Amino acid sequence: MDEWIMERFFLAKERVGEIVRETDAAQPYLDFFQKTAAFLEEAIKVSEQDGMSFSLEEWKQQNEVLYEDILPENYERSYGNPDFAVKMLGEYGQAFSFLYAELRGAIVYAYEKRWWDLTVTLELFLEVYASFCCEEIPSVKELKEVLKSYVNDYCQDMVERRIREGVDPDLDFALRILMESDLKDLRYLYRYGEYISENEIRSAEFLNSLPEEKIEEMARTYTEGYRIGFLTGRKDLSKKKTVNIRYPLGFERMVKAAVLQFEAMGLKPVIYRSAAHIVNKKSQYRVGFVGTPANPQYDYDHRQDYALFLDSDFVKKKLRAMQTAYETYKEQAYVHGGPACIETFGEAPFAPENKGTALCLTEAQQALQVEMDNEAGQIVNRYIRGDERSFTIIAYPVPEIGSNYPEIFREIVKINTLDYQLYERIQQTIIETLDTCEWVEVKGQNGNETDLVIHLHTLEDPARQTNFENCVADVNIPVGEVFTSPVLAGTSGVLHVKKVYLNGLQFQNLKLIFDGGKVVDYSCGNFEKEEDNRRYIEDNILFHHAELPMGEFAIGTNTTAYVAAQKYDIADKLPILIAEKMGPHFAVGDTCYSWAEDTPVFNPDGREIIARDNEISILRKENISKAYYGCHTDITIPYEELGSIRTVDEEGKKTSIIEEGRFVLPGTDELNVPFRC
Repeated sequence: MDEWIMERFFLAKERVGEIVRETDAAQPYLDFFQKTAAFLEEAIKVSEQDGMSFSLEEWKQQNEVLYEDILPENYERSYGNPDFAVKMLGEYGQAFSFLYAELRGAIVYAYEKRWWDLTVTLELFLEVYASFCCEEIPSVKELKEVLKSYVNDYCQDMVERRIREGVDPDLDFALRILMESDLKDLRYLYRYGEYISENEIRSAEFLNSLPEEKIEEMARTYTEGYRIGFLTGRKDLSKKKTVNIRYPLGFERMVKAAVLQFEAMGLKPVIYRSAAHIVNKKSQYRVGFVGTPANPQYDYDHRQDYALFLDSDFVKKKLRAMQTAYETYKEQAYVHGGPACIETFGEAPFAPENKGTALCLTEAQQALQVEMDNEAGQIVNRYIRGDERSFTIIAYPVPEIGSNYPEIFREIVKINTLDYQLYERIQQTIIETLDTCEWVEVKGQNGNETDLVIHLHTLEDPARQTNFENCVADVNIPVGEVFTSPVLAGTSGVLHVKKVYLNGLQFQNLKLIFDGGKVVDYSCGNFEKEEDNRRYIEDNILFHHAELPMGEFAIGTNTTAYVAAQKYDIADKLPILIAEKMGPHFAVGDTCYSWAEDTPVFNPDGREIIARDNEISILRKENISKAYYGCHTDITIPYEELGSIRTVDEEGKKTSIIEEGRFVLPGTDELNVPFRC
């Protein structure tokens, strides 16, 4: 432990304790400083306790104290809410709301006893407080400069820590909780420091009720998917020594079994939480081990907080920091195999409110963000090569999905373990028909305005080549799709979905217009003002790119999942991982093979999938900065909105694969059986 850091920590701790009782700060800012100092005092208490003697009720009370301010029922009076901050503090409100969000990282640092992070967080608060105790308070510009200096001064340290978290198994905070706790004693959930809701508690209780063989089976589906992903991708798993496990809290019993199974493969777990420092955050998305968000609107309100400091100097600084950090940890990065992800679904659908008081990227900053993400992707790929890594992903429901949660959970386990050999055979039949043409026509029905023409690659040797991958649930669980990367030239038309959830956000009447395979216009019906709807799409689908190509066209075949969704009325709560198997889907952004296009991929029948590139990704051979977008968003048309999918040959003759939401191609009728049950 660094004595100098601890000395700074104790000085900061003492000063924060004094502020709670002081009245030196100018009005109307005093309320912010006193409330925030009281919050930081609670975080400091956490850092100095071990909690082992706490009762379950005491753990719950501590969790409530730390998170109560941003819960929906209190959010209207929270400085985390930019509307409230601006109402109370006027033109200073945005900056103070930014500060508030950054200071909440103290919870993470306290639980993990990350003294440096906690100390610089406290010192930032004290620096701002001191400036508002002066006779002449700083201007808004001067306050923002203080916050920008904090970000720039500590960028290198914060980035290095985050990159180390991604590849170094010695950072084992979560692993120790996972492997050393009595998982029947639910106090362990609170040791992470994340917000703990009924979802986490009831998930853990439910998994504890399952027999050990069921837990082992669930874990095996997940870990085998990861292993088979290396085999089917013809990648050498023996080169890899670590796997990044991402999971929702409450699933520890399954994850513990998975850790042991991965270790039997020679893989040590790397486990980290979602980023806490603004330097490392990416919009509202959380990557790592996670609990239910205390308030999705709070996360959404702060999704672009980096607008306060994002400029060309910061971009250069962060990219240099990434390069330096990866060079430091290059040996760990080289043997890292990629992520194994467990997702959850079933939470109440979230339709965000757009707030004019929230920080928002300018057009110039959006361009900088795109540039930074592109360069960052190249740095990562140099050290964790795309053609040598793999992944797997699987999803389960949480109790919030409804009173029949146990029944739905068992249904999802069944869906995750469907007979892949049956699907492989049927999907091969679909692929053989698709491979006879260069065009596919997709039309909607029942108010769906989709009308698309998809251009496929030309097969020079159909006996040895194919356009579509036969997806049989290895990395991408559950089974149920055939997919390709379309030729952009000639791919055009309208993609429309009445309602869809993408990355946890609801889109109503989403419409994307394609020309030359690229999105050229777009709209949705979430907000009254068209400009708000367009900005919503730009922020959360286009990710500020001037244009995005259609990176994937797929036909989902998992009618069992679709029927289950209708039976339990959960279609609006399913993750894209399952929803994409329940109809055709189209991804905007990179292809499915990004960063690994030159690695041959083969279907179970031995034919090579040649559609790994499009006119954008192939630019990597000339200028890699033009080849990738760093995003891939799947949008599914559900079967009830699907009028037809037909192949079109050179003479214009059409062959139907789906008509009015049902499979009609000979050899595929078994996919309609769930509809008749």
